[in-house]
Amino acid sequence: MGQNVLTNDFSWSKSRHEKFQDCRRAYYLHYYGSWGGWEDEAHPELRQLWILKKLANRFNWAGSVVHAAIKDALLEVRAGRRPDPARAIGRARFMMREDYKHSRARAYWKERQRLEFMGLVEHEYGEALENSEWKRVWDGVEAALTWFFQSPWLERARALQPQQWLEVDEGADHSWFEMDGVKMFAIPDFAFRDSDGHITVVDWKTGAAHTGHEDQVVGYALYLAHRHRVEPQQIRCRLVFLNVGHEVEVPVDAQTIQHFSLKFRQSVQRMRELLVNAAANTPLDSAQFPMTEDLTQCARCAFRRACGRESVTFASLSPSASAA
Repeated sequence: MGQNVLTNDFSWSKSRHEKFQDCRRAYYLHYYGSWGGWEDEAHPELRQLWILKKLANRFNWAGSVVHAAIKDALLEVRAGRRPDPARAIGRARFMMREDYKHSRARAYWKERQRLEFMGLVEHEYGEALENSEWKRVWDGVEAALTWFFQSPWLERARALQPQQWLEVDEGADHSWFEMDGVKMFAIPDFAFRDSDGHITVVDWKTGAAHTGHEDQVVGYALYLAHRHRVEPQQIRCRLVFLNVGHEVEVPVDAQTIQHFSLKFRQSVQRMRELLVNAAANTPLDSAQFPMTEDLTQCARCAFRRACGRESVTFASLSPSASAA
């Protein structure tokens, strides 16, 4: 039997949209310039772009650790077990220490630590961060998980019958549907049926609220409506800000769906305008994807070396650094 051949098909997701908005060049390198870099015979420059693509900054890393711990806890509940908060938080701490050592040694150029983690942008570019900053990253993870385990969410999960569980961060291979003929990825953190038959979708957040969070859960509602054959308006959406213990309900009505659909179509149109062949998802030359002029975007970007902006860091952009 022949092997499945991977093809770089066009798709849409909130993260893809945000990268397109933030910097066209980073978008190009992430979705096109690094494609195929995982192959053993890949050209060294291509391989480098692929590895850079996989690096996280410390803020995204912290969020991924929190999400993984919550996913594990919910799956334990679903299996009929009672998760141990102290053990879960201790495991997260151990995992972050191992990740940190792996990244600091830049060992990701030879091997991966684990599937979900390659390394950190801060180590790749030799950013001089105080130990207090790394401690602050861990403190945020610990605070988020502590709040979660003390919140009512685990008890709510325990009260669910097996048929009420729908999804727990299923992953990209599972969580997608077609909208206007475009493959759209939407991966809910937690979705279940309430006792009244309505669906609730929950999105855990470790950062501050910002524009776009509401659109993300509306996208989840459209995905779940498609998958479970219900009207989107029947789905309840909740944003849970773990670090501040705050929850927000996002209404899903005809107006919000229309707003999301319009933004989706505009986003897809702008992306496709930079394709020389839309059917094959073939991009224009990289020069048609200009670098951002907002250097704060570069400071958190893994591709800054490829753009000749390797020296751009938050420290270099601070007023004190500029005055020095």
